[in-house]
Amino acid sequence: MKLRRVLQSLGVTVLIATVYFFVSLLQVWNTGRSADRQPVDAIVVLGAAQYDGRPSPQLQARLDHALELWNLNLASYIVVTGGKQEGDRFTEAATSRKFFESSGVASDLIFEENSGTTTYASLLAVSQVANQLSIDRVLIVSDPFHLLRAKLIANEVGLKASSSSTQSSVIRGGDAFRHNIQEAAGVAIGRIVGFQRVDSWTN
Repeated sequence: MKLRRVLQSLGVTVLIATVYFFVSLLQVWNTGRSADRQPVDAIVVLGAAQYDGRPSPQLQARLDHALELWNLNLASYIVVTGGKQEGDRFTEAATSRKFFESSGVASDLIFEENSGTTTYASLLAVSQVANQLSIDRVLIVSDPFHLLRAKLIANEVGLKASSSSTQSSVIRGGDAFRHNIQEAAGVAIGRIVGFQRVDSWTN
């Protein structure tokens, strides 16, 4: 009888955890379809790989989408994020800045967060920049699978965040599915223990 109760409790726990995970996965998917167009104080472009000062295809897709939003006059500033890997000459943020400057965005309207190597670290630094500039509302641009966790982290560090996903992401098919699964796990766990604790493995 006691063993039956233990097994029943275990079964209920597994069922709840499974439902919780799939709800998180659905939320990751739905947020990835977002295309917010409400005016904000700043557009925040989350970093991705760069190759000696040239955006990777993944980063380029984010930059192109952010530029489209900028040209709709939705924000007063652009904040670019991302540090560099060991051996790199340029940061992701500096690479992104160069793109926007070459696209006609005034330098004094672009701000860099150039030290973060994870989403949490970057958005925490962005929140500090935001305080200095009296930025309250931000529009986060990233790949679809990434946006829910980014929004939740932004809220955790004190930013009011909406999101707009690039639909030209180079991460598709099976790769996109794996990223969605990973992000759902990160969201599910992060909501319980805090996103800083899981950021090192979700990046």
